[in-house]
Amino acid sequence: MPSPEASAAFAADAAASGCLSCGGHGLEPILDLGPMPLSNGFLEEADLARPEERFPLRLAFCPRCSLAQLLETPGARAIFGADYPYFSSFTDGLIAHARDNALALIASRALGPDSLVAEIASNDGYMLTAFSEAGIPVIGIDPAPGPAEVARKKGIETVVDFFGTRVAAELQARGLRADVLIANNVVPHVDDPNDLVAGMAALLAPDGVASVEFAYIGDLIERGEFDTIYHEHRCYFSLHAAKHLFERHGLTVNDVRRLPIHGGSLRLTLSRKPDRSEAVETLLEEERRAGIDSPRFYRSFGDRVRRFRTQALERIASLKADGRRLAAYGAAAKGTIMLNFLGLSGDTVEYAVDRNTYKQDKYIPGVRIPIRSPEVLCQDRPDYVLLLPWNIREEIVAQQRAYLAGGGRFILPRPGLEIIGDADA
Repeated sequence: MPSPEASAAFAADAAASGCLSCGGHGLEPILDLGPMPLSNGFLEEADLARPEERFPLRLAFCPRCSLAQLLETPGARAIFGADYPYFSSFTDGLIAHARDNALALIASRALGPDSLVAEIASNDGYMLTAFSEAGIPVIGIDPAPGPAEVARKKGIETVVDFFGTRVAAELQARGLRADVLIANNVVPHVDDPNDLVAGMAALLAPDGVASVEFAYIGDLIERGEFDTIYHEHRCYFSLHAAKHLFERHGLTVNDVRRLPIHGGSLRLTLSRKPDRSEAVETLLEEERRAGIDSPRFYRSFGDRVRRFRTQALERIASLKADGRRLAAYGAAAKGTIMLNFLGLSGDTVEYAVDRNTYKQDKYIPGVRIPIRSPEVLCQDRPDYVLLLPWNIREEIVAQQRAYLAGGGRFILPRPGLEIIGDADA
């Protein structure tokens, strides 16, 4: 963690920074995780001879509109480029979650062949496929060419670009307006959230609805999910912060649901016509009572993160002293942050495994741990495996029953450092 001098500089930098949403200055510091590599900037063998670029990872809070945000990132174009390796379809639970959402929207909005569903950050078509299979016209917009090409092979028309007012105008010029506009896990990722939301308002049909999901800052802070803070996630929303942003562009938050996915998320339903549900008022009041719209909600977060690091390193050092071998499951973005924050290199964690074939035979940024196929676990039998994508623990445990049955153990790198063995599977 940073020195007192660095902490003072962080506070000064936050105070001088402008909010990405409302533009107001005078942000409050929350957490400085230090210089970090890009969480999905996986390395090839040839890259190991060169130093890696690291970027500050500092989270601050806007007392005017309640938005938590990073003070700096290298920018979306540097992150979501040609070699962006995240493909949603490798996560079974996410596919099921998206399909359930799609089927509910088809039923509630009576969608059919004359409707249009558009999705921002459509990735490899994992969600739009459900609409397309039902005979509903779809279009995706995603800046990463690799996932977009996979989507196109599924028959999903995909515009390879960063969505905003310019792309919305281009789609409007083609006569396209969305009856349902989906924006899951994208609003927090962009450099200019106002341009993105203005583009959403422009692309949405007059009586259309937007369905938006993002990780919930309330769960992140209360559950200590600091490893979900990385450069791809530029902003961290409460309902208060989202309401400020969307209403600025004429979109009303009419409904909200809390979801368990990604460690705790919100799903918002928005339209031009105000028709606010009781759920919205209830959550806004809960946030006010918790103080989520004020700096006091965040003040103990850094201390809790530091205590976790001390406990985790003591536990791992004890296992290594006993001669135990350690690997990791999941070359997820949160895993990059966890491993780098704990300083666990290949000397401690021998390798990581991941189902995503685009990551295999590469190296985790910063710590340079090699990535292998999950089949290696049953062949090599490390004593313990750090389960880095803790948000899909059930899915991973189910996939790795043979490893656990053979005496292997997972360590959940969360407060409490839960150990998962065969009896827990």
